[in-house]
Amino acid sequence: MADSKRSELAGAVETRGIEPVPDSERRGHASQMFWTWFAANISLLGLPLGATLVAFRGLNIWQAVLVAFVGAFGSFALVGALSIAGKRGGAPALTLSRAVFGRRGNTGPTLVTWISRVGWETVNTTTAAYALLSLLAIVFGVGQNTVLTLVCLLVFIACTLLISGLGHAVIMWINRWATYVFGLLNLLVMAFLVATVDWGEVVDAPAAPLSSVVAGVGVIAAGTGIGWANAGADYARYLPHSVPGGRLVVASAWGAGIPLVLLISLGSLLSAGDSSLAAASDPVAAIDAMLPSWMSVPYLVAAFGGLLLSNHLSVYSAGLTLVTLGVRARRTVAVGIDIVITFAGGIYFMLIAEDFYGPFTTFLTLLAVPITAWVGVFAVDMLRRRVYDAEALMEPRRAGRYWYNGGFAWSACVSWAAAIVVGLLLTEAKTSDADVWFSGPFAHSWLGSNGLGWVVTFVVAAVAYSLLLPLDRAVRAEALRRDTETADAEGPAAEKEVSA
Repeated sequence: MADSKRSELAGAVETRGIEPVPDSERRGHASQMFWTWFAANISLLGLPLGATLVAFRGLNIWQAVLVAFVGAFGSFALVGALSIAGKRGGAPALTLSRAVFGRRGNTGPTLVTWISRVGWETVNTTTAAYALLSLLAIVFGVGQNTVLTLVCLLVFIACTLLISGLGHAVIMWINRWATYVFGLLNLLVMAFLVATVDWGEVVDAPAAPLSSVVAGVGVIAAGTGIGWANAGADYARYLPHSVPGGRLVVASAWGAGIPLVLLISLGSLLSAGDSSLAAASDPVAAIDAMLPSWMSVPYLVAAFGGLLLSNHLSVYSAGLTLVTLGVRARRTVAVGIDIVITFAGGIYFMLIAEDFYGPFTTFLTLLAVPITAWVGVFAVDMLRRRVYDAEALMEPRRAGRYWYNGGFAWSACVSWAAAIVVGLLLTEAKTSDADVWFSGPFAHSWLGSNGLGWVVTFVVAAVAYSLLLPLDRAVRAEALRRDTETADAEGPAAEKEVSA
């Protein structure tokens, strides 16, 4: 009966927007999170991330595997933990964030998240279009031109729109079955890449100091799970309250951890004795050059599919985030707006700009600082909060429970802002050693140079919020008390969820 119901849902367009999902519409299992995050991390573009561990951090293969395991599994365990909020409140992460920051205060984190999502979607779309152009050149001998470039952009965008537009049920179904197909293609490509490994260099590589290992964990965590931490609730909101929270953590960690550890480890192997992959501005072309010519077709198909599986998740979340931001449109329309902006960005990247890719990705990397600060505040709040008031989340007027002081929960907003400042002090953004965009005064300290600024950002946000919350208690305590009364009124179901 459950399978037939899922089949019906998979053929329908999701009409629900950001409003909390009622219990009558909740279904599914924690395993959905496994397939969601497996699909999001199946792309072969995880290889360059592993290559940086050897080329720039000096790790040997055993250290690289350890770093990949701790960084990938650990960061996606955090994603799984934050997705528990989606199960509790039945709403997307940034919608639930209204209860933490206030209706107006939530605008900052929501806007930053949306810009980041659209930015990385543009990068994914551009990269996929280049892969498709290369595929057409190999199969049909067609050279790149303006019309063909536009067609390739439109093909990828149409595939993304089809999946993201149909919504949650289709995404859950696609994630599982597409993972089998593109996962097998990736394994085939990886098997041939293993043959290019310089095993002599791998065996003889010396161990790096402990500081490099610690920094490597930070690089992997920041490049994988941290970027998805504010999206986990978007995909857990249809799950029943009875699903244990611990299972969401385990499913998310293993779902992302398995493909990431394999890809990052292989990237580390490939980089031993040859740092070209780690330094490549076009990783798709760099990996293609390592393969025999006849393997280019399955490789490019796998690259296109992996980018699509990641991109449709990002676009779905971006649509929800745009509605949360205040755009008065249905979810499907919001997804369409997101796609149009992405298409325009892809055109600019591929047909107009001469050297914009590097600066743009550098800008997107900077946005990781405020996103990490949001994670720190939201995580502490989630530990204190058992349920969310569905009506208050959607109430735009001053009378709403989550209006707080003028629409701002000052303890959360101040903590978020303070953590951003501290994080930027430890951050350097550059496209090359000669082109430094931004360099904080402590960017070259041990924490900054080892890429651990995001850890400090998270800690500062969490600690500051914990300390400032009592100062905001006159307003916040009343909202939390009423939420607690709501949880008590729900009785055993709520208590079961909390204990889980």
